[in-house]
Amino acid sequence: MKLFSKRSQSADSSNTVKDDIVLVESENEELDEDTSSEQVFTCSECGVSTSLSEIKKNLYVCPKCGKHSKISARRRVKNIADAGTFKKIKNNIPFKNPIGFPEYDEKIKGLQKKTGLDEGILSGVCEIEGHKTVLAVMASEFLMGSMGIAVGEMVTRTFEYADKMNLPVIIFTASGGARMQEGILSLMQMAKTSAAVKRFSRHGGLYVSVLTHPTTGGVSASFATLADITIAEPGALIGFAGPRVIEQTIGQKLPEGFQRAEYLEEHGFVDGIVERKDIKAKLAQILRLHENRRVSWQR
Repeated sequence: MKLFSKRSQSADSSNTVKDDIVLVESENEELDEDTSSEQVFTCSECGVSTSLSEIKKNLYVCPKCGKHSKISARRRVKNIADAGTFKKIKNNIPFKNPIGFPEYDEKIKGLQKKTGLDEGILSGVCEIEGHKTVLAVMASEFLMGSMGIAVGEMVTRTFEYADKMNLPVIIFTASGGARMQEGILSLMQMAKTSAAVKRFSRHGGLYVSVLTHPTTGGVSASFATLADITIAEPGALIGFAGPRVIEQTIGQKLPEGFQRAEYLEEHGFVDGIVERKDIKAKLAQILRLHENRRVSWQR
């Protein structure tokens, strides 16, 4: 495992990327919705209702049973990045409907308008407790964070920018897998993103993957599980095919908790499970150790 970069950081390499990154000042506009006392949030696990304002303070974790509910990519960035430090990596990837999937164009335009996102991933540069890093968050609210051509390209660019800037990469995954509307071209993104991870690793870059609910399909079978350090939120579903499909295929009942984060940690596929309230501090600790070792190596 490479926890430090062997390359020296120079002003030239930093300036190479600077023009490709723009600050999006309106990144958190969607977070200012009404939080009046009349609004309630009902946990899908235990059924307990909590005021919307209270569940937001608790980072969308049920105070009764501890279930970690899905949150938007923008909210995740707000929770993780130090205030005012996130700079979005510009997405200038043109939309394509490579197999002419019916109504796909309209679906994408509608989601772009509804979510304010270009695609199913939000990527940029930020600081976490003062430690600079490249941060990417998959958006489950955008076609379930499915990976098509644009998402695959953005993941690849994330690693390429980090490589040029001599920075670590942190990716929060939440995805249903490859995007069926783009056919086999979506499956090709698995190889593309995996190659980007490998190049980054060969150059000594640190990659931390945070698996959130759900991380499945082609995303779980590619870049999501190729990190130097892999952590997960409690109860996250992590796997390739769904449990029901597997049971129907093999004709056997799966073990209890199969494909959940706790099961994967027990069997060595996940390095640790971290509650949402502790993830920022844990990532900052990892980055701090990485920075110390990098400075020591360069000396």
